[in-house]
Amino acid sequence: MLLGSLLVLLLLGTAGTASAHAALESTDPADGSVLKSAPRSLTLTFSESVALLDDSFRVYDPDNRRVRTSSAHHAKDAGDTASVTLPAKLGTGTFTVAWRVVSADSHPVSGAFTFSIGKPSATTTPISTAPNEEPLTASLYDIARYFAYIAAALLIGTATFAALCRPPNPSVLNKPILTGWWTLLAATLALLLLRAPYEAGTGLATAFEPSAIPKTLTTRPGLALAARLLLLTATAAFLLRLRGRERFGRVALGTGAALAVGLALTWASAEHASAGIQVPVAMTSAVLHLLAMAVWLGGLTALLTVLYRSPSLDAAPVARFSRLAFASVTVLVVTGVYQSWRGLGSWNALTGTSYGRILLVKLGAVAVLLVVAGWSRRWTGRMVGAEVRLQVPELVRAGVDGATTSTSTGTGTGTGAGEGESVADPGDNGSGDGSSDDGGSQDRYRRGLRRSVLCEVAVSVVVLVITTLLTNTLPGRAAADAQQTATPAGIPAASVTTVPFHVGNAGGKVQITLDPGRVGLNSVEAVVYGPDGGFATVPELRLSFTLAAQKIGPLDANIKDEGGYWGTNSLNLPIAGTWTMKVTVRTSDVDQVSVSRQVRIVR
Repeated sequence: MLLGSLLVLLLLGTAGTASAHAALESTDPADGSVLKSAPRSLTLTFSESVALLDDSFRVYDPDNRRVRTSSAHHAKDAGDTASVTLPAKLGTGTFTVAWRVVSADSHPVSGAFTFSIGKPSATTTPISTAPNEEPLTASLYDIARYFAYIAAALLIGTATFAALCRPPNPSVLNKPILTGWWTLLAATLALLLLRAPYEAGTGLATAFEPSAIPKTLTTRPGLALAARLLLLTATAAFLLRLRGRERFGRVALGTGAALAVGLALTWASAEHASAGIQVPVAMTSAVLHLLAMAVWLGGLTALLTVLYRSPSLDAAPVARFSRLAFASVTVLVVTGVYQSWRGLGSWNALTGTSYGRILLVKLGAVAVLLVVAGWSRRWTGRMVGAEVRLQVPELVRAGVDGATTSTSTGTGTGTGAGEGESVADPGDNGSGDGSSDDGGSQDRYRRGLRRSVLCEVAVSVVVLVITTLLTNTLPGRAAADAQQTATPAGIPAASVTTVPFHVGNAGGKVQITLDPGRVGLNSVEAVVYGPDGGFATVPELRLSFTLAAQKIGPLDANIKDEGGYWGTNSLNLPIAGTWTMKVTVRTSDVDQVSVSRQVRIVR
């Protein structure tokens, strides 16, 4: 219970605005651009395919009134675009665009940008630039996803352990298998119900709207969840038919494997693997990775259950699982390396992105898990060795009895005892019976294995939590691509500086934009705001630039009142460096103030 509470707190504490897995590459019109005439449409281009919502675009005019637009659609049938048609007459001023879409790997992404027609205008009241992200909805959705991972591992891993490791009393695993099935069913239903409000970023009430589930079932994540429900139904029928069996034929094993692969595909088809590069290879890798994780971590739970509930457990099932776990770890390593390369794209992303840093934490946790697994393998080897030593005296006695019987009847060869002695344990010291000591050793080894497996299960829970966080994080490759497209050819974005001022009993701030903020000609736009944050007018505003290190300046920007803002298109800054920008604001015939700020100009 304590561990479960900590996991819930961890997920609630880290839940927030959903991390974007489709990175925005460009907007048309560009963010912050000033157009001479109104555009006929808005188009956003992303790093991967996106799904559109009913409210994917919200456009606000300079007076904060919402502009009527067409329904969102893909531009030129390109899945990585989102577009909307604007009305013919928009007027002049600054317009705000809020957008929200769903990336191909099922995660919603949102943002906002502005463009101006004619000239920029001041916005007197703040605009809600995107639907409010409901923390409770996002948290519950993440928790349901986490329990779905846990349940899949429990169901697939425990069933695999029962079928391939053949414990002496498989009925003790019925409860874990049923728990995994019911938990996965409940988590899948919760995900299906929460999907609509999760995509829209709204409260839980949205989940109960009549159109919510039908809309969800038209999306790829919704179809994947529906397929998972059908597969769970088939799995239930399959488990009921095999209930009570201790051995499984090839048909049963093949059917179970097919159901497990199908369940894994419902994750791969709606997560990272379904978008980006090398999708077929990535989905295959994702399925193998999830199945290997389930066989290993779910099998650990099954082994722990058998160790505690079957005192007569011999070493054979433990040895079989040890080999199965080793194969699973091998698959995990191979697929994990590939998925890490695919998600990162470069070594720099390992430390320079959130995805890379979380991946490093996961790798550390997996390393700890492998160390603990090594302890379990050592206990398993000792347990198997102790059982062999227990069986050797019985084999010796059986050989002696056989030799005596053969001699008395005149048909024996007299080799039975010799063969028995040849396999006798050298640690027996000729006592003829070391069963007491070896029996105690076997019990001790079984207790040691219980502790190490319990530790493995605890660490594996941490690994699953980190994995859930990792699937909610923008992959490093996408983050790097977005960063490159945000600043093409190394040209910086416009420089925006806010300069507060106080003169007499009045005050306010001046927002100054230098575009492009680099060597050569720059345009200047300076907007004055009053103490209430609203647009303000002043009789005079002057702007000058000085580069003291090169003894250049002051250079007067010669800005003019353009009716709502002060500006010029002819400011020439000839050298890169840190310039001192001096702003002089005159509020009356006798009141004025000068404030200086540092501005970085690059080539």
